[in-house]
Amino acid sequence: MDYFYQPEILKGKHQLSKEDSRHCCLVLRKKEGDIIQIINGNGGSFLCKLIVADPKKTIFEILEEKNLIKPEFSINIAISPTKSMDRMEWFIEKTAEIGIDDIYFIRCSHSERKVIKTERMIKKAVSAIKQSGNSFLPKIHQLINFEDYLRLPTIKDEKYICHQVLGKGSFLSTIAPDKKKYHILIGPEGDFSKEELDLAKESMFKPVSLGNSRLRTETAGVVACTLLNAVNIQK
Repeated sequence: MDYFYQPEILKGKHQLSKEDSRHCCLVLRKKEGDIIQIINGNGGSFLCKLIVADPKKTIFEILEEKNLIKPEFSINIAISPTKSMDRMEWFIEKTAEIGIDDIYFIRCSHSERKVIKTERMIKKAVSAIKQSGNSFLPKIHQLINFEDYLRLPTIKDEKYICHQVLGKGSFLSTIAPDKKKYHILIGPEGDFSKEELDLAKESMFKPVSLGNSRLRTETAGVVACTLLNAVNIQK
């Protein structure tokens, strides 16, 4: 089944975007009467029939609606953007496929990139959920200073900072309880500064390890996301 994304489907907007209309008709060669699956990024999954198959404006009607219940846990990763945006886009793509709720970009002392545009990141996330059939689109936040992130009122419950040395022996997958709201800090290639580690400790972030290998920033983010999903699937 081919998946398409329409966030306003429940508001009565029963047409695909120009991009999806073109892909639907010209690439997939869908015709009037064909069945497609549409997700709204908020847990809704809709079985739909094409009424008008036009590369510029494809219109559909809803045949069946399913609304998935959001999992009892949530995964929120704050990550320092790498110099290469391709690597960050890969991180967005994979975590959106696996399942993640919020992605924060944090500006650290050793960050290689101080400015970031989220528009392309959101498009990558949308593409990933369409490919995987994941009905929940992660929220991607604007770049924020490390200190300001720590002060956000929503940052509570299970808080971890990934650090190979400080977290030695405390593997994330073994100490994280299930069905919680997780907040994970992933540092830049040059790691967190001592001041940032101290601030994280003061904010009650627990040092954890993702394994014995020294991982790249984007790889660490994907591993953390995978481990926390596995913790909740297994228990």
